Amino acid sequence: MVFHMKTTLNIDDSVMTQLKAEAARRGCTMSELVESALRLFLRPRRRKLELPALPTFRSGGHLVDIANREALYEAMEGR
Repeated sequence: MVFHMKTTLNIDDSVMTQLKAEAARRGCTMSELVESALRLFLRPRRRKLELPALPTFRSGGHLVDIANREALYEAMEGR
């Protein structure tokens, strides 16, 4: 058996206007839309999964100073 409880809510006029329009667009009642929104809002939150650390490696050090444009050209193009 399903029980429904009536209650009074104070809703800002601009929000109520949007609620009415959205309920009409969806073809449902405002009560159904509010209940659906509340269910979504109150549902248990999923835990954020802990991401594994990115792999690291040793590259043997820098071959060129990236701030030195000529050294970069030399390393890339063999000038």
